[in-house]
Amino acid sequence: MKITAIKTYRLEEFANVLWVHVETDAGITGLGETFYGAGAVEAHIHDTLSARLLGQNPLNIEALHKEMLNLPNAQSSTGVEYRAASAIDIALWDLFGKVCGQPVHQMLGGLCFDKLRVYNTCAGTRYVRTNKIKPVDTWNLGGDEGPYEDLDAFMNRAGELAEDLLSNGITAMKIWPFDPAAMENKGLFITAEQMKTAIRPFELIREAVGDRMEIMVEFHSLWNLPTAKKIARALEPFQPTWYEDSIRMNSPQALAEYAASTDVWTCASETLGSRYAYKEFLDRDATHVVMADLCWTGGLTEGRKIAAMAETYHRPFAPHDCIGPVGFAAAIHMSFSQPNTLIQESVRAFYRGWYKELVTAVPKIENGYVYPMEGLGLGVELLPAVFDRPDLSGRTSAL
Repeated sequence: MKITAIKTYRLEEFANVLWVHVETDAGITGLGETFYGAGAVEAHIHDTLSARLLGQNPLNIEALHKEMLNLPNAQSSTGVEYRAASAIDIALWDLFGKVCGQPVHQMLGGLCFDKLRVYNTCAGTRYVRTNKIKPVDTWNLGGDEGPYEDLDAFMNRAGELAEDLLSNGITAMKIWPFDPAAMENKGLFITAEQMKTAIRPFELIREAVGDRMEIMVEFHSLWNLPTAKKIARALEPFQPTWYEDSIRMNSPQALAEYAASTDVWTCASETLGSRYAYKEFLDRDATHVVMADLCWTGGLTEGRKIAAMAETYHRPFAPHDCIGPVGFAAAIHMSFSQPNTLIQESVRAFYRGWYKELVTAVPKIENGYVYPMEGLGLGVELLPAVFDRPDLSGRTSAL
């Protein structure tokens, strides 16, 4: 078997999402995805990677993974090179599963769980639908509203939102009410009034549901270290589950100082890149929860190595998802195949909303749990309607 063509697809409405089809002479096609800077990633795939991949055996996944990242600028990052390799790697695993007649989680070693708990990242219907992913700018409040405007809810009606999530069996939620202050003050300081405003959602959640709801806190790497430590201390009475990306993820020493300053877990996240970056943070005791996004970190091939390394440090693994539907499916397969998976991120405004506009299937999520994907490979394909859309564009590289 050999790779005969690599095709990429983009939609103007979802400008950050890029899909990849890896086609073979056996008539089997693998589907992959990545997120952010879709145009640049598409160019790298066709201008650089296609010549290295066309004609190769798609089942030699480890060798092809190394080939894609054996480039001068592809060194442990989440940049264009890694995002391109991620999309193709996910497609290769999808193809591998289809060839063997098995779901991807089986190819990764099989199920470690019958079901996994999810937490709800409280984004809204229009969150990250444009090519802006800067915090606050991407909130996209107003306009057409859907049934799960959880971002507006956590900012203004956090107690009601927590009650609603619990009524659906969801017992953990992630919020980011400190972002407006960070953007206004460039992450340099926070005023007493801004602190009170940002803490109010936590007060409302605890008043409404007590400790029945876990709260993860996302900071989007917007704060300097002294201010991040100040915020961490202020939030400790509300017993958050973890603090995520409190500072820029470029200094293991700084994050280690932060982690030592609070009893709340520190989460080093999808922004780190490959396993080499994670190792530096683990060696410094800088992170308690290891998070990775398969669409950024090098795909399933790199993701499972990150999860395995986290286990050697006795750390839980918690895959990221706040991007596209194919990446979400890949994360579900990864989560079920890794014994140290703690919990799976999900966004109900996405999997009950725009994901269904694009793909044939979304993971089954009921009563706060996600269940294994069914079907061969990833168990998901792009809907035929995607290829009929007027805002579709794409490129092809072929033998």
